[in-house]
Amino acid sequence: MTNDLFTLPSEYQDLRDSVRSLADKEIAPFAHAVDEDHRYPQEASDALTKANLHAAHVPAEYGGEGADALAVVLIIEEVARACASSSLIPAVNKLGSLPLILGGNEEQKKRWLPELARGKGFSYCLSESEAGSDAAALKTKAEKTSNGWLLNGSKKWISNAGVSEFYTVIAQTDPSKGSKGITAFIVEKSDPGISFGAPEKKMGFRGSPTREVYFDNVEISDDRRIGDVGKGFSIAMDTLDHTRITIAAQALGIAQGALDAA
Repeated sequence: MTNDLFTLPSEYQDLRDSVRSLADKEIAPFAHAVDEDHRYPQEASDALTKANLHAAHVPAEYGGEGADALAVVLIIEEVARACASSSLIPAVNKLGSLPLILGGNEEQKKRWLPELARGKGFSYCLSESEAGSDAAALKTKAEKTSNGWLLNGSKKWISNAGVSEFYTVIAQTDPSKGSKGITAFIVEKSDPGISFGAPEKKMGFRGSPTREVYFDNVEISDDRRIGDVGKGFSIAMDTLDHTRITIAAQALGIAQGALDAA
């Protein structure tokens, strides 16, 4: 009996083949220039969006493909094989929107997920200068107001910042409660008071902008809050549990691309 433990079901193999074909034709030819010129891989973004691969994880009822975790990592792996920077498009879109999928209400999902499915990017704002590996030490604050919330602070090392239209922001709502005083919010690029730092100079993924995101008295209504007040940290951690595997897929795809080239 053959050991088919590592043999993918045919629909996944078909997906891999189709993404590989698209990546070879529409992403790989621009990969060198994207990295060399530190420019956003617009060609890849357009091709992935057209093929509904830029955010395939979005459930079908919101206009997405409803792809499961395995399908998403196969997409990311095959794109990374052709262009590392481009593989961050589907990876970051999943990372940024998963808090909404895991903790958002129906109204919120109907408001933002179809927009993501149509091609608007979604980034994830968790890390800060003093809160990288110890995410609970974050200082970005959301203060309750009569109309909603007032957001102040900054987030560091945010992938696709400035390109994405939407941002999940993890902020401190009650510093006295530590990790239980943290809440998740959705901020839009068009909200007054949001701005972006200069792109970081990096050794790799140079076509994917990594920038600081600043919040200067950003006023948002309470319908931007994801989940309960104080539940932001657990939503953030659940999101990372689901999305760490996408980073492994990138590494695998990059290694495969290097091996193929060699």
